[in-house]
Amino acid sequence: MDSLIEKVEARHSTNVVVHPTVLLSIVDHYNRVAKDTKKRVVGVLLGEYSDKGVLDVTNSYAVPFEEDLNEPKVWFFDPIYHENMYHMMRRINGKEKIIGWYSTGPEIKKADIDINEILRRYNSNPIFVVCNVKQSQSIGLPTEAYFTQEEVDDEGNMNR
Repeated sequence: MDSLIEKVEARHSTNVVVHPTVLLSIVDHYNRVAKDTKKRVVGVLLGEYSDKGVLDVTNSYAVPFEEDLNEPKVWFFDPIYHENMYHMMRRINGKEKIIGWYSTGPEIKKADIDINEILRRYNSNPIFVVCNVKQSQSIGLPTEAYFTQEEVDDEGNMNR
């Protein structure tokens, strides 16, 4: 599927700053859709790369997502909804670009590699933020941020 959205060339980032409104939006998305279930929610992260190696995650939006809890290869991410939402968000703030996506985890799943490939259509190396929205006794923010690591095996094949 070809996209009308210009692909962002990711810059190397040593720090990721997730703004509080993004965290609130993720938790709200989870509470509206998946609270008291084993489901997780998925959405897109918007923001900007700074000149100092900082990736600012300044906004987000929910994307319709379903997965079969018994069959990890069966899932649905709505790309049409995603592109329509991005076009509306661009009207509000033209500086924000697609920089990645989020999931409420709480851990990384096999399908996340495939979801990440969808987001690579819009960003050459999207960030993946896992936000654990379940109550925890640990101190600190319940988030982990990941970038894809590409490796070439002995046969010259690219692995992510």
